[in-house]
Order: sequence, then C-alpha cells, then structure tokens
Amino acid sequence: MVFSYNSYRRAYGNFVLGKYFYIELEGSGKMPLLHFGMTGMLHVRGQPALQYRTKIRESPDIWPPKFMKFILHIEGKTPGTTTELAFSDARRLGRIRLAVHPREEPPISELGFDPILSMPPLREFQAIVLKRSCPIKALLLDQSFSAGVGNYLADEILYQAKVHPEQRCNTLQQTQVEALHREVADVCRIAVEANSDDSKYPSHWLFKHRWGKGKNAKQSMMLPSGEPATVKWITVGGRTSAFVAEVQCLPHKQRAGKTETTTEDESDLTPLSSDDDNCPAPSLRKRKVKSEITRRKSIASVYTGEPLREKRPRLER
Repeated sequence: MVFSYNSYRRAYGNFVLGKYFYIELEGSGKMPLLHFGMTGMLHVRGQPALQYRTKIRESPDIWPPKFMKFILHIEGKTPGTTTELAFSDARRLGRIRLAVHPREEPPISELGFDPILSMPPLREFQAIVLKRSCPIKALLLDQSFSAGVGNYLADEILYQAKVHPEQRCNTLQQTQVEALHREVADVCRIAVEANSDDSKYPSHWLFKHRWGKGKNAKQSMMLPSGEPATVKWITVGGRTSAFVAEVQCLPHKQRAGKTETTTEDESDLTPLSSDDDNCPAPSLRKRKVKSEITRRKSIASVYTGEPLREKRPRLER
C-alpha cells in the first residue's frame, strides 16, 4: 500500500486507544489508522523490531522486512535524513485505514474505555458489568467494553481476581467486582510496562504456564500454598480460555446448570470437564454422518425421481 500526497505533511504526534493507533498529520487530509491484529508490528529501518513471544528475531539489516505491507518514509528536520517505518503482518489479521477524523469515526469511536488511559471509577465499572448476563470472559474481550484487552490478558485478569471465566456478570459479588476493577488496571499496566518482553512478566502470572496444552504437557505451576495447580482449558466467547481449577470456581447454582435464560447476543456456557465426571460427553459424529447420508440420498432422489425408501421394521422369526 502506498500513501501518495501532492504536498508534504508534518507528523507531529500519534494517538493510541486500545489496539488501534494513528499517526497525527498536520493540515487537511486523511491519516493512517493502524490495527496490528495478532502478529502485526512496526519496524524502524536499522533497529530491531519488538516482537511478542517470538523464537527467531529477524535481523534489522534485512530490508524490507518479511511480510511487509507498506513503508512510510519520514523526512527529518535535517535535510537528507529519512526514517523508514514499515508495517508487517504474517497472518494478515492487521488492518490499515485512512481516516479524516480518526477519533470521531469507527472503529475508534465505537471502542470502550482503555484500561491504561481512561479506566473508569469503581462505581461506573460495577454498573456496566452487573447489567450484563454474559460470561465475564466474553465481556472482557468485547472491545466496546474495554479497548485493548486481548485473550491472554483477559485470562490473567480473571486468574488474579479469582473469577471463573464462565461466571455470569450479573452473578458477581461485590468483592469480585472490586477485584476485577483492580486487576484490569494492574495487569494491563504491567503488560505495557514490560514493553512486549514476556520475560519481564511476574513469575506468579498464569501467563507463564498457560501455553503447555495437551495430554503430554507437564504442568509446573504451583499454588501459593505450595501445592501443584491444575490448569484447564475451555472455550468461552469463541476463544480458548485457561484457568486454574483450585482458584477459579463457578458459583454453585451456575455449576449445577441453573442459569438464567440468555438473550441472542450472549454466549452460551461451555460444559466444564471435571475429574468427577465418569460419563463422557455425547459425540456428535454419528449424528453428523447420519445427516450427511440422508442429505446425499435426498439429492439422489431429485435426479432419479424416486422417493426415499423408508426402513422397514425387522420381522420377528
């Protein structure tokens, strides 16, 4: 992508809200609005790029960088000095937009509070949370509620607040709401201060142990009491969620399945896998195979003109 202007425009700042940021340019015209997605990043030519949980860092001498989408040329105050700023994204989940008034236009105008820049007071936070009946994990991921909170940050917030990711918002106790309000601000602040370096995250964070998923994975997380912790994974709000079974528990009524009726915009609860459950969950594979066979027979009957044959009951001998 190439940004072409008839005249030069001076860049005098930048604005960040949640996962979006844009470069502020003087004069009339559009400004580049960027969203990194999960793997997008900026590279300054000649300097190493900040990468989140990467195993192999690309050399800053390689230019343009791999998966480059566009390069912005910025001329310095000294004549002849130019800084090249490249945007790259390996998974193509990032977005580049041009906006005249970025703060007044979607998507920024539709975002909720930023935990770093505009964390609401407890009373306002509590009113927003308790009026919802969706799972708390789904609410934290909703960018119209809290801008910038991603999947692993939401899991960390819930672990530090000792709240189960599937607990309904309107069932939260006062102490839970207070803990969530505190941890939303603290977890996001610590993550930003670490400047994308996960090695600087606190050792007691769930983040350090949430990646070892699978039957052969060895869990090394310990509870404050010194006993081993049990990290489990479920799907909430369409995202994989990690939680510690000994610390984050569902309320008794919700655990028993006595939840309130949900509306169309809410997520359904995901059945929890428990060590006490001896009955495996019913498999949908047989039903899917049967429905697929019925569908194929229906298509065949259209071409042959023959009706579907009903199964006859077996005669007893």
